[in-house]
Amino acid sequence: MKAKKNSRAVYSTDRGRLCPQCLRNAAECVCGKDRPSSAGDGIVRITRETKGRGGKAVTVISGLPVSPEELKIIAKKLKQRCGVGGSTKEATIEIQGDQRTVCKDALEALGYTCKLAGG
Repeated sequence: MKAKKNSRAVYSTDRGRLCPQCLRNAAECVCGKDRPSSAGDGIVRITRETKGRGGKAVTVISGLPVSPEELKIIAKKLKQRCGVGGSTKEATIEIQGDQRTVCKDALEALGYTCKLAGG
């Protein structure tokens, strides 16, 4: 009885993140389906975090399917709308304070599908 050869790599440390379609390194992907800056499932998740911030709340927005330049522009609009400060880190936007509902309304007005995630 021959064992079937499974061509799908489950985990590998030598090549880094693999594209699920063409099974190549994400940087060498030829199908264009999986990019490190992709939005995942297309839903913007808005959470409230307090860890590592001295108990102060921060609204974290992740999953926006935009470039880093557009991310900064959206962050600026949200900060102005909320009247608070904030920053962009990697592919997330951090807004000072618990501004989840205001950010959700603003992002939905821009045409994004949003979810309030976490507690």
